[in-house]
Amino acid sequence: MKLKQISVFLENKKGRLHEVCDILGKNDINIRALTIAESEDFGVLRMIVNKPEQTLEILREKGFVVRFSDTVAVEVEDKPGGLAEVLKVLRENDINVEYMYGFVEKKADKALVVFRFDEPDKVVNVLKENGIGILEELEGL
Repeated sequence: MKLKQISVFLENKKGRLHEVCDILGKNDINIRALTIAESEDFGVLRMIVNKPEQTLEILREKGFVVRFSDTVAVEVEDKPGGLAEVLKVLRENDINVEYMYGFVEKKADKALVVFRFDEPDKVVNVLKENGIGILEELEGL
């Protein structure tokens, strides 16, 4: 299953990240994972949240430039070489990783890594065929 990732384009100035997080907190939106890519003038905040549609709507209403993209959250064995095992399957199936970042799942002993792929539907099938777990939903996390 693909997860909706929220990308927020932020000016690189003090307080902008707090502003986004404060808005989400006040609207009972839980950030499950995030990463920031930055340049000198702006940054891109990428998040997995429990209410993606509501997040998109609220942040747009507040004047932020916000986009959805599809990602896949993959279960990775929490051991040395665990990530390499997943990446090997992707390499063997000619799948390109655009970017990735990790987060922790509360109810399992596995790490979760969020991947962005150019062909997410193909990736989901390949991972399942190779016995690699995929996070199906965020409920309860």
